[in-house]
Amino acid sequence: MFEPESPTTSGRSTPFHDFETDQQLEDNTTDSESGQCPTLSQYDLNFDKYPFMKPCPYANDVQALEELEACDYTQRITYEMACAGQTKRRVRIYADGIYDLFHQGHARQLMQAKNLFPNVYLLVGVCSTELTLKMKGRTVMNGLERYEAVRHCRYVDEVVANAPWTLTDEFLNEHKIDFVAHDDIPYGGSGGVGDIYAHLKERGMFVATERTPGVSTSDIVARIVKDYDLFVRRNLARGYTAKELNVSFLSEKKFRLQNKMDELKDRGRRVKVDLQARWEAKSRDLIKAFLQAFGRERLFSIWRESKGKIMSAWGSNTSLAAESFCDSDQDDSEDEYMDAMSASDSVLEAARGHAAASENANNLSRSSSSPEVGSGNF
Repeated sequence: MFEPESPTTSGRSTPFHDFETDQQLEDNTTDSESGQCPTLSQYDLNFDKYPFMKPCPYANDVQALEELEACDYTQRITYEMACAGQTKRRVRIYADGIYDLFHQGHARQLMQAKNLFPNVYLLVGVCSTELTLKMKGRTVMNGLERYEAVRHCRYVDEVVANAPWTLTDEFLNEHKIDFVAHDDIPYGGSGGVGDIYAHLKERGMFVATERTPGVSTSDIVARIVKDYDLFVRRNLARGYTAKELNVSFLSEKKFRLQNKMDELKDRGRRVKVDLQARWEAKSRDLIKAFLQAFGRERLFSIWRESKGKIMSAWGSNTSLAAESFCDSDQDDSEDEYMDAMSASDSVLEAARGHAAASENANNLSRSSSSPEVGSGNF
């Protein structure tokens, strides 16, 4: 755990709290006797419990000082030697910036600086909030937040807190810097005049890196400003107060009303989706029940059962009819026989009468057609 101190004339110092972070940490912690568990500190700087991977040290930490003492700065390294890998020590490259809202563009710039030569020890200088406010403008993150963001980047070997805006020979010699890495766009000094890296370019100590197109801290801030209402409404819903968000009373009421309307709309959509899901589940149950009752297998089963019942019923009715026929045949046989005989006699009599009538008609026709034998004399 380091103690904050003011920056030295060389620019190397331990980071100090730009805002009253110590008081904020005290306000965020709670007493264990009150029944509440104490919250984790905002900046946990005790990394002894992390034995495998740790963030890189600050410039005045023991590890960084040992690395500095082991560097033989009398052996000056040229660009050609560094490119060829013909160095007996690590090449110390320095990259500086503000690194506000640390993003992938910053990480890619540091990755390029780390891979400029085969054996690189990368130092990264981060300017303080006061210096940035004076030279460029207000930052979103305070100094300690920006130091910690850079400190946890995998390409960084050492962080120089409260870095100067212009690199002097005293600063370069104290940190034993061989090369300075930055994009090749001229970067203005005090008043925006000139290029603060011009003297390094003339001495061959400057190595250019490429900017990542389409991403910058200004672009991210512009996105936030563009969607300002959405972010304010979201934070109000999360429990932030209007004072914390710098929102007026009327704007707060408007945003809260919009949040309420969106909540009602979401609730209506959820109810609609729930009803639809219930109807779909009910329809699936009905279809399943219908198929179970009238499906192919069920219909075949019903048909087989019905067919068996019909055949059994048909067989029993046929046997009963046959038995009744046999029983009544003996009782009615004599009556049927007498009726049949009388009917046959009637038929015979009718036939005889018809035959006699036919015979008479024939006789008459023969008598009318033959010559008449009279009573004349012979």
